[in-house]
Amino acid sequence: MTTLVARSQDLVTVRFAWSPIWETLHAVRTMIDPHTRPYHEAWRAAVARQAAELDLSALFAVNPLKGSVPDFLTPPPRVPAPAFSDQMAELRATPAEQVATELERCRLTVTKRDQRRQLDQLLADPASARDLLADRVQAAWDHLVSRFWPRIRSLADADIAYRSQQLTGRGLGPMLEDIDSRIKWGDGTVIIDDHDDTSVELRGRGLVLMPSAFMWPFVAAIIDEPWQPTIAYPARGIADLWQQAKPPPDALARLLGRTRALLLTSLDQPTSATTLAALVDLSLSGTSGHLVAMRDAGLVAGMRHGHEIRYARTPLGAALLRASQSRPARPSRPARPSRPAGHG
Repeated sequence: MTTLVARSQDLVTVRFAWSPIWETLHAVRTMIDPHTRPYHEAWRAAVARQAAELDLSALFAVNPLKGSVPDFLTPPPRVPAPAFSDQMAELRATPAEQVATELERCRLTVTKRDQRRQLDQLLADPASARDLLADRVQAAWDHLVSRFWPRIRSLADADIAYRSQQLTGRGLGPMLEDIDSRIKWGDGTVIIDDHDDTSVELRGRGLVLMPSAFMWPFVAAIIDEPWQPTIAYPARGIADLWQQAKPPPDALARLLGRTRALLLTSLDQPTSATTLAALVDLSLSGTSGHLVAMRDAGLVAGMRHGHEIRYARTPLGAALLRASQSRPARPSRPARPSRPAGHG
């Protein structure tokens, strides 16, 4: 078990963050770790062809199912919502000496011969190894993750919003224990049942809580520099991550048109146009146009959140949706019998 010992100043510096590069590395890991697959079969099927065309062998080698994974591949999220490009720039700037140290640590923990052979090749030129691995991470993001990122980000944002409300309303201890049964709180300590045996004092560094889609079913405490002490955990609602958008009520679709009814039905929480477009499989420009039309009609309202606008149903939009949901579906009209042939 990993024990994080907190002081009073640590308790007021708890923050949330998500990490696109972390998700990318763990998405790749899903390809070789059957334990992480149950909730991601729909995603695996969607990217199967692209994955088969990529050379992911180097990433598999540094991602052992049991052993040390090089930390430089997943730079810590230094801000709540880091851009993938910024994290990639940090990865590519890793000193060759650090790359060599972490690859050697990884090699000492792997047992498969082909992984060791691949790591030996990488260790022969750490700077080139860093560049090769960075290229492979970029390719994995481009082909396997980026088009799904709005959906993954929406999941993480919803988790963070929920946990933030818990933190405000119930306090740190109950919020932490609600995240996962393997996280315990008591007497100023956070205990994570992660099969490790480490005790770390936060020493005023605070604590980062990082929801993850591809982390499931594991919980991890990240305590090595340059990471701020971090708990990575499966995001709430992961079972619905790859579900198709629920169809709108027929009555609402007849009133607004199917596309606008679908968008209004999908706004169960404040959501950006980019995320909505990904959820309902529409173009961003088309989604934005429909949202503007519904905003002008008073059915949705936009609220700025950082650098983006998130849309939510207004009371009028919510009432319209409720009314259409309570209305029974209109029965289909029976087919009109055809006139017998040969009669005038």
